Amino acid sequence: MPREKVEQAVSPASSFAVEIHDLVKTFGVFVAVDHVSLQVAKGEIFGFLGPNGAGKSTTIRMLCGLLTPASGAASVNGFDVATQPEEIRRSIGYMSQKFSLYDDLTVEENIDFFTGIYGVPQRLRAGRKTYVLEMAGLTERRRAATRELSGGWKQRLALGCAILHDPPVLFLDEPTSGVDPIARGQFWSLIHDLSRTGHTIFVSTHYMDEAEYCHRLALMYRGKVIALGTPQALKAGLTSHTLLQLDSDQPLETMRALEAVAGVLDVAVFGSGLHVTVDDPGAAMARIRQALGAHSIAIRRLERIDPSMEDVFVAMIETEERRAA
Repeated sequence: MPREKVEQAVSPASSFAVEIHDLVKTFGVFVAVDHVSLQVAKGEIFGFLGPNGAGKSTTIRMLCGLLTPASGAASVNGFDVATQPEEIRRSIGYMSQKFSLYDDLTVEENIDFFTGIYGVPQRLRAGRKTYVLEMAGLTERRRAATRELSGGWKQRLALGCAILHDPPVLFLDEPTSGVDPIARGQFWSLIHDLSRTGHTIFVSTHYMDEAEYCHRLALMYRGKVIALGTPQALKAGLTSHTLLQLDSDQPLETMRALEAVAGVLDVAVFGSGLHVTVDDPGAAMARIRQALGAHSIAIRRLERIDPSMEDVFVAMIETEERRAA
C-alpha cells in the first residue's frame, strides 16, 4: 500500500546521511573510539564489522545522541551530535542489541505504544501500523503476546517499531545477535527493502557473513577503523597473495609443519580446515605436500579459493598487531 511520509524536521545542510570526523570517546584512560572518520551516503547500507569491544556500539550511541564525544565532530541528517542530540533522536530510528519492547504487550499493543512515543500524527497511525505489520510479516500475529514470539519474529517487530515514524536514518546495533541463520537472512531482506525505499541503514555486526549484505563497511578493531570500502574492494585488497584451503587429518600438526615451509605467509584456522596465504601458489603447494608427507599427514583438500570477509578481517588485524608490536 502507498505510504504517507511522517513529517520530520531534517536539516538539508549535508549531502551525507552521516558524517564523522576524527571522533573520539574515552572512559577514564580507556579509549573506546579512537579518531574515527567516515561518511555514509543517503540510501546506503553501511556496516560496522568487528568483534565485541571494538567500539561499534559506542560509536553508534554517539551518533544517536546518547553519548557525548570527547573530541572530534559528527552529524546525522545534518544535525550535530554534540549540540543537537534531541533533533537527531527525533529524526532517526534506533534498534539496540537487546530486545527492548514489552513482552507483556501484544504485537499490536507494542506498535500502538511506539506510535505514541515517536509522535506519529493521529491521522497516519492506522496506515503506519498496517505498513509495519505487513512489512514484518506480523499481520497474522498482531494479537499474539510478544513474549510468545521467537527471536527472529521479535527482531522483525523491533525493526518495525523503529521505523514507525519513517525516519530517514536507521541505526541497528547488532540486530541479529542470537538469531538463527534463517531468521538472520530474512531480517537482512527487510533491511534491503528499506534501503530501496530511500532509508539509510547504519548497522553493526560481528557476523562476518553479514558484511556481504552491506553496500560498504568499516572494519573496526580496538576503537579504530582499520579498513573501509565495499566488500568486493576489501577482498580484492588481498589479491597480492593467494589463499589456499587446506584440509588434513591432523590440523594442529599441519600448522606446526607449515611454519618452516618457504612461501607460506600465514596460516589461520577456518572451520574444520585451514586457510593458508602464500606468495607463489604453484611452488608453495608443492612444498606443502612435501612437508606434510614428511610428517605423515594426509591431505584431504588443497586448492586455491577466493578470500572471505573473515580472511580480510584476520589479515587486517594481524597487520594492526604487527604495527603495534
